[in-house]
Amino acid sequence: MTTYRIAEAAELLGVSDDTMRRWVEAGRVASTKSDGRTVVPGVDLAVLAESLADQPDREATRAASVSARNRLAGIVTKVKKDTVMAQVEMICGPYRMVSLMSSEAAEELGLEPGVRAIASVKSTNVVVERP
Repeated sequence: MTTYRIAEAAELLGVSDDTMRRWVEAGRVASTKSDGRTVVPGVDLAVLAESLADQPDREATRAASVSARNRLAGIVTKVKKDTVMAQVEMICGPYRMVSLMSSEAAEELGLEPGVRAIASVKSTNVVVERP
């Protein structure tokens, strides 16, 4: 099972370590102890990431006021596969990213909810806006 230390989980969600610790203490996300450190199960972190992405005020976060970079670190929240194609959803900080790829590629990468991944975006048309 994939787990993340508090600092890693905070980085994936685009929040501070203190915010992540408060969420753990408040029971907003499950945690366990591993080698004396608090860790968050990847599947539970994916559920939290998805709930944060659904919040209507997420555009008010700092990340909404800057242009996104081409490589966005995040956590996989959903993988839908058939025999040929896979749809992979990720939460990268306040951003929801969706990728379509072959099922074979998704399996080779070991993509499943709770796994850390990087979304690389290449586009000839990038829209930049300010709130």
